Amino acid sequence: MLPILVVMWLAVGDNRDVWSHLISSTLPSYLRNSLVLGIGTAAVAGMIGVGAAWLVVNFRFPLSRVLEWVLLAPLAVPGWIAAFTFVELLDYSGPVQRWIRGVMGWQTPAESWLPDIRTMPFAILVLSLSLYPYVYLITRAAFLEQAARTGEVARTLGASPFRRFYALGMPMARPAIAIGVAVVAMEVMNDLGTVTTFAIPTLTTGIFSLWLDGRNLAGAAQLSCLTLGIILILLMTEALNRRRMRFWQSGKPGRPSEPMVPGRLSGWLMTLACLLPVGLGFVLPVGVLISLSAGDFTAWADPGLIAALANSIFAGGAAAFIAVAGAIFIVLVARMRPEGRGGMLLPIVTVGYGIPGAVLALGLLIPISAFDNALADLIVNLTGRDIGLLLSGSAGLIVLAYAIRFIAIPIGSLDSSYGGISPSLPAAARSLGATEGRVFRRIQLPLMRRTIGTALLLVFVDCVKELPATLFLRPFNFDTLATRVFEKVSLEDYQAAAPAALFVTLISLCAVVVLIEATRRART
Repeated sequence: MLPILVVMWLAVGDNRDVWSHLISSTLPSYLRNSLVLGIGTAAVAGMIGVGAAWLVVNFRFPLSRVLEWVLLAPLAVPGWIAAFTFVELLDYSGPVQRWIRGVMGWQTPAESWLPDIRTMPFAILVLSLSLYPYVYLITRAAFLEQAARTGEVARTLGASPFRRFYALGMPMARPAIAIGVAVVAMEVMNDLGTVTTFAIPTLTTGIFSLWLDGRNLAGAAQLSCLTLGIILILLMTEALNRRRMRFWQSGKPGRPSEPMVPGRLSGWLMTLACLLPVGLGFVLPVGVLISLSAGDFTAWADPGLIAALANSIFAGGAAAFIAVAGAIFIVLVARMRPEGRGGMLLPIVTVGYGIPGAVLALGLLIPISAFDNALADLIVNLTGRDIGLLLSGSAGLIVLAYAIRFIAIPIGSLDSSYGGISPSLPAAARSLGATEGRVFRRIQLPLMRRTIGTALLLVFVDCVKELPATLFLRPFNFDTLATRVFEKVSLEDYQAAAPAALFVTLISLCAVVVLIEATRRART
């Protein structure tokens, strides 16, 4: 809660009339672009994710068993990496437009009718291709839980597959769809790299500009409050939708739906429909990255790239360890004391995931810097030795920001894993005189070991991909893979950015593989 409270204090504590200046100048465009980008991306990602989930669950078409998992692959390519690969490929100076101009014989830009890649529709498309797996994964699970008898009754009444989809499947999966779309919208609000590449000013770029370029903390804090307000409205709307739309299965769960086998032409059209987002969201960006990296092998030996890789591994690994350790403690307290203050921990701590990285950075830097300076002054007065700034002058502040933002990931998985442990096991151990600590070390921790490993990897990967908080909080001469890609892309040096982007993609792909394996185990 500290970053939220600090941002609110900064927003109201400045006497300058910053807010009126923002309203009369840049705020309308920031707000309009953010809303259009968020709503557009949520809509397109929702259509892709829901449609793909319905197809792979309810139809058995060519390659459907493979595509069921391959559809998650675009999660490995962050939107800000996909953005510069699309620009490199489709921009006016890119190979596609050069080839078309050569074929058509166009000599000047005025003769070309090809659209500009750096526009809002293309930004929505790129972000949707990167983020639709969030909707797909959650909605697919909801479709799998729907009993077969509901669809069979509809079929006997003559309902077509499309009518069963929009009259039964979608309404019953509405809570899951709302969660997936809300996650997509929050990721869009946190995005900085994609909108910068496409030159679209949003609230996040406004915070970045006001804080770092304009040195205007009050203005950055007021934009941060507006961003938090939008996210709060989004979360409340999603929660109200779930409350109003609930479904229960009577008795024991029904058998899962048996997939239908479409006709030959329809089956291949379904295959093409599922291959298209995978090709555009994963195969094409990775192919461009490989092509760019192969053009200059010396870029792989760049000391800056090696240092960025080492920094990403250090910061991400430290944050993953802290976040998972903290999650274990919080889950234990919440489970052992559910009726007291322990039950309040989970919703409070997990709110960090909804805070955009730029807002989190702004809310952390001020109090942590004040603490660092006070501590340094105290040590100087006591010992005469100046130790410098321990957190804000090092990577420690980045690690802290990562841990706060991503602790919700291990809390969710560990809470679910803890709930699956039979209460009779710890009860039997306590009846034999074991303390709660011994029960945790000898019984609960070994049973949660696989979940802990998965949580460590997922948090580590999200830390490696985090861009806004890293840009705001990194100390001098501390680059990560994400910031290196951002800086090279800002200079339009795409060839130098490609190796670092490939590292991020490969690391993220490991997390996707682990996620697929965990989903398979849960299904079986």
